[in-house]
Amino acid sequence: MMTMSDDQARHLFDALPVHDEDTTRRLRERLAVAAARNGLLDVAYRTIDTPVGTLLLAATEQGLVRVAYDREDHDAVLAKLAEAVSSRILLAPARLDPAAHQLDEYFARTRRVFDLPLDFRLSRGFRRAVLAHLPEIGYGRTESYAQVAAAAGSPKAVRAVGTACATNPLPVVVPCHRVVRSDGGFGGYVGGEDAKRTLLSLEAS
Repeated sequence: MMTMSDDQARHLFDALPVHDEDTTRRLRERLAVAAARNGLLDVAYRTIDTPVGTLLLAATEQGLVRVAYDREDHDAVLAKLAEAVSSRILLAPARLDPAAHQLDEYFARTRRVFDLPLDFRLSRGFRRAVLAHLPEIGYGRTESYAQVAAAAGSPKAVRAVGTACATNPLPVVVPCHRVVRSDGGFGGYVGGEDAKRTLLSLEAS
């Protein structure tokens, strides 16, 4: 039976000889399978290229736990996941294949609703209530921060809705980009104004 410490599970690959990209891929896959089989893979991650930049996807056994934009610093995001969830993190694309596929469909305008298991452990309290409401804002529609606050049960918590959206650990999949200001302005967005404009334009077309 193979045994590895947390650090070994994450860094073992660096010590392996690499001859070409195909060898690299096969070795990574073997390491990911071995780590999962031995209960050493708590968080799997991969990246995908999209019209809003490279997105980092991370998932636990419970579901997708994090989607992160380039501007959030993927290395920093992984470090925070190690602190908040588990240090047993490994590049293991297979676990993220369904999420990557559905995101590809979304950006190709062939998917309007995501059907993925989600792990919301990074959000609690009112922020979690806000995130629970966001998927109810239909594709191609928007709601104001005030409307979302009312729907989440706290009509006066408009600023708290802004904070919940800004700290949404699952942007795009949990559509905080559909929340806009009452005057029609975009408001803030974790991926930046250009990304928010791209997503809203994509859904409006």
